[in-house]
Amino acid sequence: MELSQNTFEDSTQEESTHTPLISGLPDEIALLCLARVPRRYHHLLKCVSRRWRTLVCSEEWCSFRRKHSIEEAWIYALCTNSANQTCCYLLDPLTRCWKRIQDIPTRCLKRKGMAFEAIGKKLYLLGGCGWLEDRTNEVYCYDASTNTWAEAAPLSTARCYFQCTALNEELYTVGGIGLGTNELSSWDTYNPNSNSWTSHKDPNIFPEVEESLALDGQIYIRGGSSITPPRAVFYDSTVKIWQPVDNSEMVWNWRGPAVAVDGRMYVLDQISGLKLMMWKKENKEWVVVGRLSTFLARPPCQIVAVGRSIYVIGRGLSTVVVDIDKVGNVGGVMVSSSIPKLDSNVYVICCKTLSI
Repeated sequence: MELSQNTFEDSTQEESTHTPLISGLPDEIALLCLARVPRRYHHLLKCVSRRWRTLVCSEEWCSFRRKHSIEEAWIYALCTNSANQTCCYLLDPLTRCWKRIQDIPTRCLKRKGMAFEAIGKKLYLLGGCGWLEDRTNEVYCYDASTNTWAEAAPLSTARCYFQCTALNEELYTVGGIGLGTNELSSWDTYNPNSNSWTSHKDPNIFPEVEESLALDGQIYIRGGSSITPPRAVFYDSTVKIWQPVDNSEMVWNWRGPAVAVDGRMYVLDQISGLKLMMWKKENKEWVVVGRLSTFLARPPCQIVAVGRSIYVIGRGLSTVVVDIDKVGNVGGVMVSSSIPKLDSNVYVICCKTLSI
């Protein structure tokens, strides 16, 4: 008896649906094998079949690698180039080679004052303004597994020159200014699962924010203006309120980009050269970790952490890697390794890590 066309199509679809990831292996075992392929080869896995591509781009894939502690963190840098246009680069710490991310949203190319943050397998590019454009509420997200950009829900409040920090799988945007006279003393939260923002008010928030840091379940914000002394507030996620930081020593000497490593705060002081500082919370004092050569990392620089290594990334994407466990000094300069700069003369605005 001959099969009808519909029966044949249904049979073919059912067979395709049940095609194993790897012939002869249960999918559970196949996933154990595939998930251990280094991240730099994931683009090749996606070329094998449609099912492999769907798997590698899925949340299941990321969750599995995270659960088994085999995820890998790459560094992403938001920059401006010699044409004064916004651009993004990524760095695999193992291959130690910077690569440019293509197809950044056209509307963001000339914007200044944008924020940059990562949650899960996505990077977020938020807000900003231009010479002929007041602050905007636009948000774009980059999916690192598919290498694609898409629009996300707009900010509750249009912002420019503000801070965005990730905490407990949510984004927190704080402060900011615009081209007009209005100043922002509000903060918003973003839930990526619902793709929605919630707006909040707090009298302790100030608009002139310069740096932010998530540390021990809290968000620290530092800022000030040319006519006001530096100040800082922190957000306690347990009570959900902002409070002033009452330690003047910590606030006055937090002079530069900051990063957290194993519950400790590290700051890159660029007032005179490049000096890596560590805040000892238990003693309430700053400790000099060491100085870096400005020939290797060309200021102005940003910092980011991968594991217990701090990456100092400067102009031209010149990069110095400091291993916290092996810090030593020779002739007053910290011992470190370096990654050569690119030929392009780019300035680094912000750096984040994203793990898959």
